[in-house]
Amino acid sequence: MARIVLTGGGTAGHVTPNIALLPSLKAAGFEVYYIGSYNGMEKELIEAQGIPYYGISSGKLRRYFDVKNLTDPFRVIKGFSEAVTLLKEIKPDVVFSKGGFVSVPVVTAAGRLHIPTVCHESDMTPGLANKLSFPSATKICCTFEETKDKLPAKKAVVTGSPIRSELLQGNISKALSYTGFHGEKPVLLVVGGSLGAVAVNEAIRRILPELLKEFDVVHLCGKGKLDPTLHSLEGYVQYEYVSEELRDLFALSDIVVSRAGSNAICELLALHKPNLLIPLSAAVSRGDQVLNAKSFERKGYSIVLEEEQMTDASLLQTIRNLYCSRDDYSAAMEKATELNAVKTITDILVSLVK
Repeated sequence: MARIVLTGGGTAGHVTPNIALLPSLKAAGFEVYYIGSYNGMEKELIEAQGIPYYGISSGKLRRYFDVKNLTDPFRVIKGFSEAVTLLKEIKPDVVFSKGGFVSVPVVTAAGRLHIPTVCHESDMTPGLANKLSFPSATKICCTFEETKDKLPAKKAVVTGSPIRSELLQGNISKALSYTGFHGEKPVLLVVGGSLGAVAVNEAIRRILPELLKEFDVVHLCGKGKLDPTLHSLEGYVQYEYVSEELRDLFALSDIVVSRAGSNAICELLALHKPNLLIPLSAAVSRGDQVLNAKSFERKGYSIVLEEEQMTDASLLQTIRNLYCSRDDYSAAMEKATELNAVKTITDILVSLVK
């Protein structure tokens, strides 16, 4: 049986695509192992899948000054040494990386040991962690056609982003039971990402009195971002993070407000969910979410409201506009000819083993 090591972590966006690949990898005959950080969120998510998990030291290479910049390079070096030891022990036939800084020492170690490695870049422009990994990669998969020109030509393959098949199997009745809603109003699902989105969370909560006149609201607000003063508010439920229930909440929702991380928007596309994207500002990031969102806006899949231009009034009106035009956005997404990323990536991994 062939062996594969998966790696990636830091946010759910670096982990859920790996989870999406698991059924296909197992069906293809792979024995699956995972290397992540010692205490990152990926540890809990992967162990819940029953996959052997190994932790290594991980440091973040920041583009801005931070005192940790003085110590984190040593963590990366330690992580590389640990990854070499683990890979020699596991003896994988191939490595697949979904990015995040924990993946850099793993991919670099795999390159040093001459193990074929596939990286996946979700966003329109490659992140720093993936850029550091690319020299060691055998193939580089990407979500967007526009990204291919920014990658090494002989390694780049447009595959789309792996989507968990179970997301397409949601149950509205289960979601109604889970939320306590009666099903009498349309449902707005707000997704702040696995780490939450403070600006979006606060804006949504400020306009709740008006929103709740028209919608029931499900708010996925991120770890530590619950507002205990709102627990008993009729028509509003909030969760830090959901796992199995997410597919049911998607099935229940009529429209979605979301950040514009690549994995999140690709899930919305697969589900044909009309959506308002509020990308993470380029002022506090490398601007990848803005590019992702604009791509979807051009294709007619999404409405985009940038954080700098967002006011309570504009957010409320844009949500109303989205609901009124929801059928147009769903129709555009139904015509999308996106690739079957799970199959395409699995086929690449199988070919490298052969």
